Amino acid sequence: MLNKILRLFPTAAFLGVAVWQFIEENIGNGIALTLLAGLVLFTFFRNENILIAFWFLRKNNLDKADQWLDRIKNPEKSLLRGQTAYWYMLKGIVQSQRGVGKAETLLRKALNTGLRMKHDRAMAKLQLAGIAVTKRRKREAMVLLSEVKKLDTRGMLNEQVKMIKSQMKRI
Repeated sequence: MLNKILRLFPTAAFLGVAVWQFIEENIGNGIALTLLAGLVLFTFFRNENILIAFWFLRKNNLDKADQWLDRIKNPEKSLLRGQTAYWYMLKGIVQSQRGVGKAETLLRKALNTGLRMKHDRAMAKLQLAGIAVTKRRKREAMVLLSEVKKLDTRGMLNEQVKMIKSQMKRI
């Protein structure tokens, strides 16, 4: 948490110098310093390691995403509550691609910690449904898929839901 507090000092310094630049009528410098202060403040609320891991996950580079997530040593203490939930979700997605053992507990922790967005909760439940299918727990997978349909209002996960349902027919 000390790292979070230390990020506020450069923000305050940049804003102070920006105000001074505005007073001295150097508007361009003041705007640039205000934007820089906003960028530093943004990293207070959004962890850069998680953002980079999201990017590598979109690029389907699981090894790099896992490396960036491993840079966060103690997520419960060093991250905010919402960031911790996304750390668990990303770690669970990476682990589910490698094996289902630890992934299920990580994804359940993400849901219990509190994912903010509906589509993120839907994605986590979809991953859990896939894990339930591989462990031959058909009822649990059906319940999770019905929750995914409720949460996925835009229909972005329809294709994955159909794929899991076709896998469930083989059980």
